[in-house]
Amino acid sequence: MDIDARGPRFGAAVTTAVLAAVLITGSVWLLVWQTLSFALGAAGGVGRSPYGRLFRKAVRPRIGPPTEFESPEPPRFAQAVGLVFALIGLVGYAWGPLWLGPAATGCALAAAFLNAAFGYCLGCEMFLLVRRLTARAE
Repeated sequence: MDIDARGPRFGAAVTTAVLAAVLITGSVWLLVWQTLSFALGAAGGVGRSPYGRLFRKAVRPRIGPPTEFESPEPPRFAQAVGLVFALIGLVGYAWGPLWLGPAATGCALAAAFLNAAFGYCLGCEMFLLVRRLTARAE
């Protein structure tokens, strides 16, 4: 079942704000929260992440029915990629080296910002590339 294309973009906007706050404050707890959000989105799809639920309950009723849909698999893969970067960021903030936490968080922030601001999902593009490469290998 396809999903409302505005949902992942809303989630990316919230993710951008959270990750920017992590970089500004150095808050490991905010990064833990974002890591959990990525984990829920990767495991259950973007609709099961906290931001997906917020979009469905509070935002979508106010902006009307969707006019554009997308497959749920690419955004779910993007959540898994975000999860990897967030976990690496947590390792960096908790155990070092000192540059690793901000660097990994910054990479995740850049990807989230591209999706939020321009509708360009790096993780989704990675999903499509992996799918093409594996199809050629068969």
